[in-house]
Amino acid sequence: MDSVAIMSAGLDSVTLLHYLVQNTCLCPAVLTFKYGQKHTKEIEYAKAQAALLSYDEYHIIDMSPLSHLFSASALVANDIAIPDIEKLLGDSQPIAYVPNRYMIFLALAAAFAETHGLSDLYYGAQSHDMYGYGDTTPDFLERMNGVFHLNRKTPVKIHAPFVYHAKTEILRIGLEMDVDYGMTWSCYEGEEVACGKCPTCTERLKAFEEVGVQDSLPYTRVA
Repeated sequence: MDSVAIMSAGLDSVTLLHYLVQNTCLCPAVLTFKYGQKHTKEIEYAKAQAALLSYDEYHIIDMSPLSHLFSASALVANDIAIPDIEKLLGDSQPIAYVPNRYMIFLALAAAFAETHGLSDLYYGAQSHDMYGYGDTTPDFLERMNGVFHLNRKTPVKIHAPFVYHAKTEILRIGLEMDVDYGMTWSCYEGEEVACGKCPTCTERLKAFEEVGVQDSLPYTRVA
């Protein structure tokens, strides 16, 4: 264990984990956060990814008792429908945004890192093509690093190798490493198969279309 990585089961963070293990020869402790999502599919797929890589240092951080803090998000609140991509375009703060999510995740992951004497923390921020969240931007990354650098004993540096990469670029990197994307989960819905029309499904399918590869994950319909 030489670093810490945050992983959901999505395309970006799974690619990041494989990138760290295969391309940089790191052996990070992996953290997955359960924060009250409407479904547990991404937790199940994250566990599967950890098992594929034979990870012993895999931890699920259960924040579900605090889910009421995120009740303004469509990803958490049962009374707010998951939006289609058209409803997010042009919105400065999309309804799918989870309030302060990555600042909280990174703070907890940094605490884990400090506890274990680790200085490097990774997360899968990327440059969204179709919509965006403020906590995945280069500006956010720089400011958070300024805060974590204040630690007097074990300063933690946050790394986001894909922060300037679009999802298509990330997908190409993953395909070169033979990442099995059929064992990932991006969909905001928690049905048996991915919906094919929510924002993450739309962006993911667009990336596969642009690289000319069929997504091995099944979909209810393709937007």
